[in-house]
Amino acid sequence: MQSKSHTWHDFLARFRVQPLRDHVRTDSAVMMAASSLIVFDLDGTLVDTAPDLITALNHVLAREGLPAVPLASARNMIGAGARKLIERGLEVEGRPVTVDDLNRMTADFIDFYAAHIADASQPFEGLEAALDDLTCRGHRLAVCTNKLEWLSRRLLDALGLSERFAAICGADTFGVSKPDPAILRQTVAKAGGAVTSSIMVGDSGNDIGVARRAGMPVIAVSFGYTDVPIAELKPDRLIHHMRDLVEAVGDLSALQGSA
Repeated sequence: MQSKSHTWHDFLARFRVQPLRDHVRTDSAVMMAASSLIVFDLDGTLVDTAPDLITALNHVLAREGLPAVPLASARNMIGAGARKLIERGLEVEGRPVTVDDLNRMTADFIDFYAAHIADASQPFEGLEAALDDLTCRGHRLAVCTNKLEWLSRRLLDALGLSERFAAICGADTFGVSKPDPAILRQTVAKAGGAVTSSIMVGDSGNDIGVARRAGMPVIAVSFGYTDVPIAELKPDRLIHHMRDLVEAVGDLSALQGSA
């Protein structure tokens, strides 16, 4: 009987102590690996906004007596803010413009765009499932865009996405735009993150440039708006669909954790 008692005691000791200690260590490792902040560009990364942006551009061009620009060829004009989009649209027709004229056109563009901000814009396929997965894995999310903050919030509100993000920061939030690293660093701080454990996700040279200057790894998407093939800019990871985002984030988070 004494031999059986010792055997049962040993079994309980192994069951209560050793497996429990291993389980806690494993959970801790998972939480450490999943502690990073994921910072997203907006236009061309989270949301396909080209239809509404180009409609607003063509509204401005029409009021100036200029022909519309086709959506397919105008997509790559997007990414540096409304003012730059208008400048690029005017360049197509070789139309010179004064600063006052550009200011007036920009105000007209913003008024029209704000009223039609989500007429045709949609999240890219697979986005919401990817955001759900990232959140379930313990990641915090933020937006860093060259769009004005209030327009960014209006768009994300209209699409039911705003509540997913710890911070939504635009060109007017801190008074600087990408690729100035200050906008990304301050977005990270506002979201309660740290640059050393954050990852940028974007679609253009501005996004890769701001991440490099801020000292952060960057994931590029191939389906956004860029006048230079995004692979040529050598992001740390390149994805072709949002279903690939979680794996890419996991790869870079693991590298950050081992650094």
